[in-house]
Amino acid sequence: MTQEVLVTESDGIQIITLNRPEARNAVTLALAQGVAAALDELDRRPDLYAAVITGAGGNFCSGMDLKAFLRGERPRVEGRGFAGIAERPPKKPLLAAVEGYALAGGFEIVLSCDLVVAAEDARFGLPETKRGLMATAGGLVRLPRQLPQRVAMELALTGNMTSAARLHECGLLNRVVPSGHALEEALALARAIGENGPLAVITSKRVIMESADWPVSELFERQRVLSEPVFQSPDAREGALAFAEKRKPVWNREV
Repeated sequence: MTQEVLVTESDGIQIITLNRPEARNAVTLALAQGVAAALDELDRRPDLYAAVITGAGGNFCSGMDLKAFLRGERPRVEGRGFAGIAERPPKKPLLAAVEGYALAGGFEIVLSCDLVVAAEDARFGLPETKRGLMATAGGLVRLPRQLPQRVAMELALTGNMTSAARLHECGLLNRVVPSGHALEEALALARAIGENGPLAVITSKRVIMESADWPVSELFERQRVLSEPVFQSPDAREGALAFAEKRKPVWNREV
């Protein structure tokens, strides 16, 4: 695994650290490949139930490395897209812990995550139009699904930065915490997820992500196809039994 991405683990949580602090963790091809490899491992290993992605050196990510871009490099991975994540996030829950700047492709990495914790002084933006570029790694298609359209339009067209407080007010962020505590809070959220049935968590995420495109007339039938195996699983029985016996459930991680 490239040193541009550091991967560690903490009690079933994978921690992915973008590790180019000298360049505000700007995305190179090597970094994208490192993220993709980490996410492949996350989905492959049953002992890992969630991941947190963060940045080294007090910043999350400043987007694509423009110097590498001028050399002809495009930091995307086949099948996963920009930064190894934009086009195919993992099946398991992925949280972002944001300190400092999350700009351009860095903001688009955030938009690829399921939950977001940000430091109170974090700054977000899609400045691509200021460089004659477009936010095609999820900014233009995910942002209007996660924010009111006119807020998304302003961010995309002006290229201006906005604050964690503003995005929290708009519902994009789950938590805003004091500077230096984003990773700590994201890990706490991940551990809360880890208390729950793995199959139920993965399938709940899938329904939420996919159902936006389902016809209204098919919502419950399509949900039923995905949810019925959960209700028939050993985890469903274990959850009910543990409740009856007033103990913590022991989940089957082989999902």
